[in-house]
Amino acid sequence: MKSSFTIPVAIILGGIIVAIAIYVSVPKYVSTSLSAGNPALVRPVTSNDHILGNPAAQVMIVEYADFDCEYCKNFNETLRQIIATEGINGKVALVFREFPLIEIHPNALPLARAAECVAKTAGNDAFWKFTNLLFVNQPVDPTNLGVLAATVGVSGNTFATCYANATKTVDARIMSDRQNAITIGAHGTPYSVILTANAAPVIMSGAYSYDAVKQLVDQALSKVP
Repeated sequence: MKSSFTIPVAIILGGIIVAIAIYVSVPKYVSTSLSAGNPALVRPVTSNDHILGNPAAQVMIVEYADFDCEYCKNFNETLRQIIATEGINGKVALVFREFPLIEIHPNALPLARAAECVAKTAGNDAFWKFTNLLFVNQPVDPTNLGVLAATVGVSGNTFATCYANATKTVDARIMSDRQNAITIGAHGTPYSVILTANAAPVIMSGAYSYDAVKQLVDQALSKVP
């Protein structure tokens, strides 16, 4: 009786220890408390952002997303189609910001780190190619990140070095994006804000259809001087 009881207890204790280790290893950079938020507090778009399209576009779709989110995968296709059509004249652009849901997606932070390392070492174009690969190949095993990075032109050693030092080189950016999403009022992903000069920001909470996004973008364009 004693031995049969000891084994399950050991397993339970082992599970608790692992759970504690995972919890401790997750960065506690931001508050995750929910609030009403304020879309007007979205951080202004700058040259430091990841921008697909014209950096001087009058209408900016700022998306906060998680690479491990299935809805984000579908919405990624929608937004890229919007930029291919609505952004062809340079008036509409897409801005990607990190919002890893680390509480429910254990791989979200590693994937965000990989994307930021690609951007840091190979630039904006490589970033957008890589992020598309993360969504297309979802769910991505973190052990395959180096292989995916190589397909967009990032050498294995360069990527590995950045990724190994991510807590010092890219985590601050990731958590800054995440905190901004929470401050605005985002409670999940994808969460997007359409920014237009001299107009109130428009919120898209969730994965909208192409037609719905196009309608909102057209409305935003109608307000452009």
